[in-house]
Amino acid sequence: MAIERTLSIIKPDGVEKGVIGQVVARFEQAGLKPVAMRMAHLSRAEAEGFYAVHKARPFFSDLVKFMTSGPVVLMVLEGESAVAKNREIMGATDPAKAAAGTIRKDFASNIEKNTVHGSDSLENAKVEVGYFFREIELHPYEWKKA
Repeated sequence: MAIERTLSIIKPDGVEKGVIGQVVARFEQAGLKPVAMRMAHLSRAEAEGFYAVHKARPFFSDLVKFMTSGPVVLMVLEGESAVAKNREIMGATDPAKAAAGTIRKDFASNIEKNTVHGSDSLENAKVEVGYFFREIELHPYEWKKA
């Protein structure tokens, strides 16, 4: 398995619910290291640019409105098969269909307010990481057993 990087966002509803630490802990427990992290309040232009792939979709306007409604936590996660592992930990987009023990099953309210975003492919992960982080902001490190 290859070491990969993926983008993860704790969305405004996750920040508002106070589950930042619990979300990050789940990633770490699964072997994904946050190598970059910051809180931001996305501007309309940032949200529209990030979600531009969905511009023609009927939910685009609501998505942008939601993603700019409050602060988010932007993270780059690193680990073996990080993209797939992140998606597994998040659970299905619709929390009603998400597996027990996933972030979305445990914390999300509905398909729109589903607590987290994660890159859906290695190719998109590279683009998404680059959208929010410069290479100099990524800080790989090794875990040492306690």
